[in-house]
This record gives sequence, structure tokens and C-alpha cells, in this order.
Amino acid sequence: MVETLVTSSPIKCPADKFYNFFKLNLTDIVKIFPAVYNSGEVTEGELGVVGCITTWTYTIGIGIGGTGMRMKVLTEVIEDAAKTMKLSALEGDVLVLYKSFACTLGVSEGSAKWTIEYEKDTILSPPPEIYVPVLATLITLVDAYLLIN
Repeated sequence: MVETLVTSSPIKCPADKFYNFFKLNLTDIVKIFPAVYNSGEVTEGELGVVGCITTWTYTIGIGIGGTGMRMKVLTEVIEDAAKTMKLSALEGDVLVLYKSFACTLGVSEGSAKWTIEYEKDTILSPPPEIYVPVLATLITLVDAYLLIN
């Protein structure tokens, strides 16, 4: 059964600018939020196109085995008119606890929202609540970055 978690935050920059940053410059979050995102690179395709695959290393809570975590991510959906995009995990540490894990960004004037969709691997898998404050902080940091750049 697919479950969801949601976080949203206000934004001050124009919605198009915020959305296009994630669509076209997603890997730049490494520069903006280095406390969590250690590396991010396009490994297949190109940013801004459905089918693009990016590979990330990140630190969130305590990584498996005390190391950073890794995730290979597919850009599954890009809907410019609705200013939404969906990123789905293909491989990585997150899939140890979850059969599926995806994050959808939705942007409107004055607000940005992340929706996490996940399916637990077992009944003992906890909800991925640790990602909620990270995504909320990411909204705030990207908004601040875009206001001065």
C-alpha cells in the first residue's frame, strides 16, 4: 500500500523561477545544501527531460553502516503547466526499507510542496519522516538562493 507524507513552505521568489531551478538545475542543490547533499550528477539523459537519471550521495540521520547514503533517481514526470515534477528512486539505500520511494514537487505562487510517496518493504519499516524536514529546509534554502541570484 502506497502511503504519503507532505511538507510545504512559503516561497518569495516567482513560482516559475523556483520550479525551473529544480527542473533545469537540480544538481546545484549540492552547492546550496551541502550539509545534506554531498554530490549529485546526471548519469543518463539531461536535466529538464523525463527519463533523466541522477545519482546522489547524501547524509541524513545516520547512514547505513555509518556512511553517506546513495540514491539513483529517475525524473519520472515533468508537467510545466502545473509546475510539478516527480522523482523516483531506482536504486539506493532508501530502497532497503521501502519497495518504492518517490518525491513530487508542486509549485504555485507563494508556495512549494513536496509529497513523498512510499511503500514499506515490511510492516516494521518506519515512515520516512526523516526526509520531511530536509525537504522543507531545501525549499527555504533554494528560495533564499534564488532571491539573491
